[in-house]
Amino acid sequence: MKKLFDKNEVLFAVILIIVYVVGSTVMVQLSEMIGIGFLAEAVFGIVLFAVLAVFIAKNKLGEHLGLCKSEASAAKMLFYIPLPIIAAVGVIFGFAPQYEPVTLAIHTVYMLFVGFLEEIIFRGFLFRGMAKNNMTAAIIVSAVTFGIGHIVNLLNGYELVENLLQIVFAVGVGFLLVFIFIRTGSLIACIAFHSLNNILAGFGSAQILVDLAGSEQGGQLLNIGIRSALTAAYLLYVLKCTPKKTALKD
Repeated sequence: MKKLFDKNEVLFAVILIIVYVVGSTVMVQLSEMIGIGFLAEAVFGIVLFAVLAVFIAKNKLGEHLGLCKSEASAAKMLFYIPLPIIAAVGVIFGFAPQYEPVTLAIHTVYMLFVGFLEEIIFRGFLFRGMAKNNMTAAIIVSAVTFGIGHIVNLLNGYELVENLLQIVFAVGVGFLLVFIFIRTGSLIACIAFHSLNNILAGFGSAQILVDLAGSEQGGQLLNIGIRSALTAAYLLYVLKCTPKKTALKD
């Protein structure tokens, strides 16, 4: 792994993305065969997390990948308060666990690791590898591939419209998180938000929005619309009100 990383960090990231996406998809099918939701995915996520954690620690890549203290003050970042609000919209407009207790517990544990893995892969390895040569391309590719990567959920039972909405929102979030990384030099807040966002998806129904819109699809549109507006507003703040130079260190 170290030789490949040293030779081509972008290729290393692409291979990680393939392993993660294919592995997660296969695990979904395995969980269905076992009959316990998210069980196989959780095991896969924990194993991949352990492998990457050892690799990062052994090669002292923590600061390079943003596993460090922020270079920007919490006050300047509005104490990151917009992030949990974005994550909690579905719960705010309708608290309702989406799975039975055992599945919900496994889902919660799994999403803790998903937040770390996806941020380290897309905002860490991929973005950092590309940013060495072209910062603009790195920003775009990191955000867009992160969003498009969610298309795999079509294979996991998502409806087309639901999946397209998820992709659009994920691209927007991708841009927000990569700029938070650029301006702070830290992925900690991004990882925390990502995990919280995914965890709360198992507890929120946004039923109030569904009732307001008069349909499930309309409720989804309102949900995504509110979250996208909050994401865009916070992104504009980060771009305008935080130090313009990158806080990333080589």
